[in-house]
Amino acid sequence: MAEHAARRGARVGVVDVCTAAVAALPVGGAGLSAMSRAAPSHPLCSTDTVSEQLEELQLTLGEGPCVDAFLHGSAVLTPDLLTRDLQDRWMVFAEAALEAGARAVFALPLQMGAISPGVLDLYAHVPVRLNAEELADALAFADLATLVLLDARIDEMGAPRGGPVEDLGAYRAEIDQASGMLTVQLGVGIEEAFVRLRAYAYAQGRRLADVAADVVARRLRFPPDAEPDQAGEDD
Repeated sequence: MAEHAARRGARVGVVDVCTAAVAALPVGGAGLSAMSRAAPSHPLCSTDTVSEQLEELQLTLGEGPCVDAFLHGSAVLTPDLLTRDLQDRWMVFAEAALEAGARAVFALPLQMGAISPGVLDLYAHVPVRLNAEELADALAFADLATLVLLDARIDEMGAPRGGPVEDLGAYRAEIDQASGMLTVQLGVGIEEAFVRLRAYAYAQGRRLADVAADVVARRLRFPPDAEPDQAGEDD
């Protein structure tokens, strides 16, 4: 992790933990999202386009192993998303994740005492079962990510140059700004505004960040009497 951070010319960040986890474990990629019961959740980093899509999907849909791991405070291990009960459990996410290229997903909550700042997600292109040693390593990476996340200021978190990783500061600020604008347009609280934003992104098959950008740029407006998944383009 230190070597990867040094190549970036930055202090160790969560992206270095994700990159190291992919190198050490039988997985194809990793992603990490900051999560909170009191505020909208946001992707922090991803190592490739598939992991980026998985983080975005779960936060947009409000379902998936990442969401369950955070809510229950325990690891959610899904060796094969084609398993029938998993498809019934996450009807929309499972299909979308398979289409994105993921077959197995492992979600590990970041925890330190009562503090739970997010979830580390690992995925594989093929069915995979982590053995005891690999699971122990995965949990160790989650612990390291927790320490790094709590130790670093959000605006100092590293991301690989040129990689498919979200700029957390811009991502979070834009979604928060869009949600704030919707509280005025819709006359609702901030939590309801975020739900409406997320519902529209899902219904339109768009990334949450892209919809938020359109709202902030005033290309998209949500009339007070519109259905939760409807909005109109501003002239």
